[in-house]
Amino acid sequence: MNETSGLGGGWIAVIALIVVLMFGGNLFGGGRQDVSAIVNDAINNQSTQSGLRDVLLSSANNNYETLQAINAQSLSMMSQNNTNLINAIQGFNTLGLANANAFAEIRQQMAALGYQMQSCCCEIKTQMLQNRLDEAERRNVVLDGQISNYNQTQTLLGTMGKWVANPAAAAA
Repeated sequence: MNETSGLGGGWIAVIALIVVLMFGGNLFGGGRQDVSAIVNDAINNQSTQSGLRDVLLSSANNNYETLQAINAQSLSMMSQNNTNLINAIQGFNTLGLANANAFAEIRQQMAALGYQMQSCCCEIKTQMLQNRLDEAERRNVVLDGQISNYNQTQTLLGTMGKWVANPAAAAA
């Protein structure tokens, strides 16, 4: 029974509101047009709020879609940047490996050249020593000839000296 009396009290308020709206302020000494204006203002206010709500909701949806598009574009750009970065790193690694291989090849070539120069130098040194030896032997032959000539000259001069010093010996 309490529930029924509670519902009845609520219905009474609704019925009272309808009566006030229908008869306006005539019941309380006011005019009907004042109530109609208030109701119209309330309806207009509700329409305005509903319109504003729709505009705000539309704006929020547009903002959300714009942010989603920006996020998708940012993600795409970050992905492209990462791809570019990976490609650059791989390129540098390839260049580094190519340089290391080139330097290793140059080291091998220089080592071979050093060995070749050492061999060549040994051959040159040997040839130079052989040339010196040949020159020393040629000088030795020349000196031997000069010594032989000197000895012969001394012998001749000694023999001639006897003749010059002792003319009688020269006649005999």
